[in-house]
Amino acid sequence: MADDGKAPDWRTTLPWPGPDTHKHARGRLGVVSGRAGQTGAARLAARGGLRIGAGVVSLLCPVEAVAVLAPAVEAVMLKPFTDPETLAELADGMDAVVVGPAAGINDATVANIHALAGNGAAMVIDADGLSVFESWPADLFALLDRDDVLTPHEGEFSRLFPDLLEQGREAAATQAAARAGAVVVLKGPRTVIAAPDGRMVVNDNGTPWLATAGTGDVLAGMIGGLLAQRMDSFDAACAAVWIHAEAAAGFGPGLIAEDLPDRLPAVLARLWPGQ
Repeated sequence: MADDGKAPDWRTTLPWPGPDTHKHARGRLGVVSGRAGQTGAARLAARGGLRIGAGVVSLLCPVEAVAVLAPAVEAVMLKPFTDPETLAELADGMDAVVVGPAAGINDATVANIHALAGNGAAMVIDADGLSVFESWPADLFALLDRDDVLTPHEGEFSRLFPDLLEQGREAAATQAAARAGAVVVLKGPRTVIAAPDGRMVVNDNGTPWLATAGTGDVLAGMIGGLLAQRMDSFDAACAAVWIHAEAAAGFGPGLIAEDLPDRLPAVLARLWPGQ
């Protein structure tokens, strides 16, 4: 992936709406929220998914979080759940689901991921959704397929793949994707994106302005938003990583995660073939 301001190969597969497109045709994305005091990460992911083009975005939230979330969202819908079975029912028919941001490292997160793995939606698993499987990574890998995406930073990566980073980031991500049977996004200044079929790219338009809390949550939502529009998972991850960094670089000093979603339209406008 180049750093010369030109979009790489995924540009030709970005999903754009046509004149007859309606919101449901643009894909349904679900984002699983944490408990009442831990909703910010999911809100960031949901907004990232909306801005990248998903037609319908829903926050799947514990009942206790509804009162916190309701005044904080507008175009995003709320769907409360009480148990993993209800969560799976709410996610039925969705094209993609983001799970893990501020979810909690606990049995409930494990149960929720197990429930979501059976409903056919492509999963983006981030943050707590990765760390919670530190002691049994094989259990997570057994739930995944090639449409799913894992988005670890190096600490989370080492919890799931403790033997790989010593080989270097590119080799580590490639082997991790093969082992997990899913796309792996190894985040960092030069984010590595690897697919289980051996495809691998290094993103080199990274920017230090992304080194602030919550930017990874926005990225997870962006990947989910592109998956919801039925973009190939590897291409969706590559596109989201590049667009995410480009949006951050365009803002520059002072960037916080809340700024990122609203910077996406300018980057997308440059990529839109109809301009």
